Amino acid sequence: MSLIKWNPARELLNVEREFGKLFKDFESRFGFGKGDSDDNYENAVWSPLTDISETENEFKLQLDLPGVSKDDLKISYSDGELKISGERRYEKEDKGTKYHRIERAFGKYYRSFTLPKSADADKIEAEFNNGQLKVAIPKREEAKPKEIAISVN
Repeated sequence: MSLIKWNPARELLNVEREFGKLFKDFESRFGFGKGDSDDNYENAVWSPLTDISETENEFKLQLDLPGVSKDDLKISYSDGELKISGERRYEKEDKGTKYHRIERAFGKYYRSFTLPKSADADKIEAEFNNGQLKVAIPKREEAKPKEIAISVN
């Protein structure tokens, strides 16, 4: 009897991937988009959970990547899109061990985030520690809120 790993989140990712292919195909056929396919997205098996927050000065992303090494992590930015991809490798099975359930996802992962125009892409910083990736995206100076003094006559 072979072990079949089932992950409902993976099924949702597959649906999202198929819709993505459909829209990319539509864009490329009718000239709306660039028509380039992203192999990392197409081959992703899972997607890391992410917290997104905003302060007055920056946007913050915090991704859970347990079991991923820094060497298996790639961060890139182009055309207003921040892409995070890599692979979590499956640990070898112990002979004689019978698994009843495997819920952790292994294989290639991918997430992308469209950054707002107020983000300063040249100053993006990332820190990876204990399986958590923290990305700080500062806001441009002109995008930060300013107080305006009101005079009373």
